[in-house]
Amino acid sequence: MKLTNALIIILFIACIYSCHQSTKNLDGSIPDAAKQQSEINSMLDSFNAAAANADYKTYFNFFTDSAIFTGTDATERWDKKEFMVWAKPYFDKKNTWHFTALQRHIYIGPTGTYAWFDELLNTQMKICRGSGVLVKQRDDWKIVQYILSTTIPNELLDSVTKIKAPIEDKIIKGPTNK
Repeated sequence: MKLTNALIIILFIACIYSCHQSTKNLDGSIPDAAKQQSEINSMLDSFNAAAANADYKTYFNFFTDSAIFTGTDATERWDKKEFMVWAKPYFDKKNTWHFTALQRHIYIGPTGTYAWFDELLNTQMKICRGSGVLVKQRDDWKIVQYILSTTIPNELLDSVTKIKAPIEDKIIKGPTNK
């Protein structure tokens, strides 16, 4: 009986210890959240600048190979390769997008190896919201998921809903959404 209790206590302690997420870097140092937020801020500004400068290679190097990009249209959900194909003509014609952050919030995960953000952007569509998930690969932050949304003032929402209803009703009633 005593051996059983001792085993239960040992297993409990081992479980608690193994479930605890380390807050240390691989070299044993503690991640500096302010430094990481600064790195991410710079990375996101460079990401937006690469698009504005139609720098295809640099822009897509900010994404992980398994990244997902979700655009403003309900049909726009692409993996990195699909997004690259969709965007290539815009980059080739130097007819890309220019986004500037108006406001940005960055959150670092407890291990310092992942982060998430949301931002308000000044764009050719007026104010949009960008949000995403980042992962640290070696010394670089990379985008795993990016979501771009247009904003609609609440007082205009009913009018906008009426305008988009005929298009989006087809998606809602589509063959996969019964």
